[in-house]
Amino acid sequence: MGKHLATVLDECGNLWGVSDKELAYALTKYKGQLEMDVRHIDDSEIEDIIKDGLNLDKLFKEEEDGDY
Repeated sequence: MGKHLATVLDECGNLWGVSDKELAYALTKYKGQLEMDVRHIDDSEIEDIIKDGLNLDKLFKEEEDGDY
């Protein structure tokens, strides 16, 4: 728990000058970042992401041509 609080409070800067509203926003923002950080257990997911990343030029060309 301390690691998470330290991460949030580090972004706030001067802790004594942080309002409750600013702290609540920082905690909510950090919670959202944690929720988006999903572990990929299956290696095929990671391979698909890499493969799609290597073919971005093809994807953009298809969008330009109207072929989705």
